[in-house]
Amino acid sequence: MDKKSRIEKEDVVIRFAGDSGDGMQLTGTLFSDTSALFGNDVATFPDYPAEIRAPKGTVGGVSGFQVHISHNKVHTPGDYADVLIAMNPAALKANEIWVKPGGTIIADIDTFIEKNLKKAGYKTLDPFTEDHLESFNVIKAPISSLTQETLKPTGLDNKTILRSKNMFALGIVFNIYSRPLDYAHNFFATKFAKKPQIVEANDMVIKAGFNYAENTHALPSYRVEPAKIENGLYRNINGNKATAWGLIAAAEKANLPLFCGSYPITPATEILQYLSDRKDLGVKTFQAEDEIAGICTAIGASFAGHLAVTTTSGPGLALKTEAAGLAVITELPLVIVNVQRGGPSTGLPTKTEQADLMQALYARNGESPMPVIAASTPGNCFDYAFEAARIAIEHMTPVILLTDGFLANGTSPMLIKNMDTLPVITPKIAKEGKEYLPYKRSDDGLMTREWGVPGTPGLEHRIGGLEKMAVTGNVSYVPSNHQLMTDERQAKVEQVVAKVPDLQIEGNPDGGDLLVVGWGSTYGHLLDTVTEMRDEDVNVSLAHFNYINPLPKNVADVFSKFKKIVVCEINSGQFVNYLKINHQNFEYNQYNKVQGLPFTVAELKEEFTNILEDK
Repeated sequence: MDKKSRIEKEDVVIRFAGDSGDGMQLTGTLFSDTSALFGNDVATFPDYPAEIRAPKGTVGGVSGFQVHISHNKVHTPGDYADVLIAMNPAALKANEIWVKPGGTIIADIDTFIEKNLKKAGYKTLDPFTEDHLESFNVIKAPISSLTQETLKPTGLDNKTILRSKNMFALGIVFNIYSRPLDYAHNFFATKFAKKPQIVEANDMVIKAGFNYAENTHALPSYRVEPAKIENGLYRNINGNKATAWGLIAAAEKANLPLFCGSYPITPATEILQYLSDRKDLGVKTFQAEDEIAGICTAIGASFAGHLAVTTTSGPGLALKTEAAGLAVITELPLVIVNVQRGGPSTGLPTKTEQADLMQALYARNGESPMPVIAASTPGNCFDYAFEAARIAIEHMTPVILLTDGFLANGTSPMLIKNMDTLPVITPKIAKEGKEYLPYKRSDDGLMTREWGVPGTPGLEHRIGGLEKMAVTGNVSYVPSNHQLMTDERQAKVEQVVAKVPDLQIEGNPDGGDLLVVGWGSTYGHLLDTVTEMRDEDVNVSLAHFNYINPLPKNVADVFSKFKKIVVCEINSGQFVNYLKINHQNFEYNQYNKVQGLPFTVAELKEEFTNILEDK
């Protein structure tokens, strides 16, 4: 192939894979950030090993990073890769199934020695023949040895030199897709400002990889033009950082200090880390000794007049349930962020799953209702974190925000919002100088109570987990009062629906043959599948849920317009069962996947076709 003749592509998918110490996450991040700055729309999917220190060279220790870049809007990191970079035999073994037929596999052939092949589970010394990869464009690149040769004049030790081989691989991919080298140079110049030798070494290796690709005519050469997107300032952002920013923005719009009390847990830890970096914005963080202490400190901060947040994943949410009930009965605003992962127990801590919906809805003792909402893209984690805080503050209730590992670690460009465009959040703070009745309901129909911040004269009141007397807030064991307070707490959550937007139909608003229903992080894959099928004149549409409790008020109206409904989830059917409870008059098909992986457009398309054909 003439290297000067570059093929124009609408979109491409690249997958980097190697040992967890090979720097695949950094490599993928640098490529995706470079592409975002170039102007492409980008979506990524980091795939971490579940074990902290899996044996080197084994399939269990493989770390991957998939990048989808496009001239058009993208909603997923792609099903299958056009190019796979395999840094060792285990990476090839674990990822060859994710390469498109006829795609390119670039393997660091220096690592394909007998010892490593056995560790990866190969029976022969020729894995490419053993796994029948003849139909792929396999490039056996001596990445390790060429990295060593490139950096030999620097005097760096061999261990340090080999740490740079991922940059050689990055240089190859930069060349294949016509990416500039400037961003990577600036990244290392900043990161290693006090170590100029390391900056120079990385520059040398990236350029060496770039030149290797330029002179290897078996490698493809593509160009993906910048995307036509709305003008503005963008940031390539993952869901955890977007969540942290949304919470900070909500605190500013509510004119409240932000407090986060949390215990580190995969994949939610980054939210606590990002928030802890923003002391300059008045954010207070507390790394607690356990999950229970994390939520209890947050409840204390809420009592003291803060926007209070606690972050966790599924096992941590289970530990927080008793204290979550305390937030319900005291009617204090609190945002509980649950970044879901595969379970049960420790389960698949680095893999994604929509595993905790029923836990979020019901796993508290007594009648303990609270609103539940879910983000659906890495970027809109900002919006739904902001919305969770708004609901918590304006309705005086704890709120659960559901994200998951796919959103938390995946990235997409986010249009940076002007703070002036965000709605003001109005806390229900009681004023000094009038009689304070802590459990008197508001006159606006929302059933909220006023927030009595301690230290304010005249606002002294009882607090704690015992049932409160209506209006006065004194401890009460009166049966009829318990019924009243239970009903009022439930009605308060139900009234959140007044500000919940109607459920939208993406496709045919008048109805059709099949309505695809999803919630949370499945949005991108469902939207791409529905869009592709509609382009083929299939009468299918999408209704995607971000508001779970309460549900939008027009659900029945939307559902009634379609002949068939299919509910798709990365679990065994939690949302479909919830819909059966709340909207019993419909027949639901369902498609479920519990593999620690997101859907693929290919599998969804096949399933929807089968449903339409009554197979």
